[in-house]
Amino acid sequence: MKVLVTGGAGYIGSHVVKLLGKLGHEILVYDNLSTGNRWAVKYGKLVVGDLADKKLLRSVFEEFKPDAVMHFAAYIVVPESVKKPLKYWRNNVANTLNLLEVMREFGTDLFIFSSSAAVYGIPESVPVDEEAPLKPINPYGETKATVERLLSDLARSGSGFRYVSLRYFNVAGADPEGEIGFAYPNPTHLIIRAVKTAKGEYEKLYIYGTDYPTPDGTCIRDYIHVWDLARAHADALSYLTRGGESEVFNCGYGRGYSVREVVDAVKRITGVDFPVEEAPRREGDPPALVAKAQKIKEVLGWEPRYDSLETIIKSAWDWERKFSQNQRL
Repeated sequence: MKVLVTGGAGYIGSHVVKLLGKLGHEILVYDNLSTGNRWAVKYGKLVVGDLADKKLLRSVFEEFKPDAVMHFAAYIVVPESVKKPLKYWRNNVANTLNLLEVMREFGTDLFIFSSSAAVYGIPESVPVDEEAPLKPINPYGETKATVERLLSDLARSGSGFRYVSLRYFNVAGADPEGEIGFAYPNPTHLIIRAVKTAKGEYEKLYIYGTDYPTPDGTCIRDYIHVWDLARAHADALSYLTRGGESEVFNCGYGRGYSVREVVDAVKRITGVDFPVEEAPRREGDPPALVAKAQKIKEVLGWEPRYDSLETIIKSAWDWERKFSQNQRL
């Protein structure tokens, strides 16, 4: 398959690009490098461009003629989305609309969307399945839910367009071969922030909110290894190629860990007893998000290989010890 990957120089996108390349697909990465890195693109060609630039996007489609598109080029920081909603709506929705319009112009019908568990907001029951109502509680989640509704409308339009939307829970870890990993400034994800604190990049780790209605008062999340997530994208591509109908899948392991449990695990695995300080809640954080993840296994045949909090943390820690921002960026 010829696959156009938007945002393919970023954290998740670069892992997917590497796996697709190893599987023999022909890749073109389209990325503005706002958070991505040239060196992270291990397969295919990189075109530096923004999805707001429809002229460039059209020229890429005309030359490359992709069979499918995987779309990762979104802003993802929940607290920032609360403070800068226009930035998130412009990029996450308007630019996705640009991409879809160009796909229709050139007859590219297969689309895999990088969505999020943030579309559920505060679910009525946990674990949450794909049939739960979409009730996002922050602008980031709203943008993802809006695009999902757009995709559903397009799939029902009779145009031949088909898609898979993958709702990520909390993604962490790094390439098992150590070639790529998380590599942009000011991370907000807990595991990444914690291993960087253990490494000494930050003086202390903050726990945002200790009064949630959970057993230890801190947020509970379902963590998934980035390489298992990459495999889910490859499986979704195979599914659509075989003629599969448009679908939505949760991407998680179906187990939740509290912030305190993750912090304790990071300290144990790294051997570093770094300082931790409690802080007020952040806007837009639900108390608990855990996936019901049977559907993706049953329909796509997806089988996780790194289903362990310890494995996720260890791979993230191994990458952090190897990675030098000054040398690589």
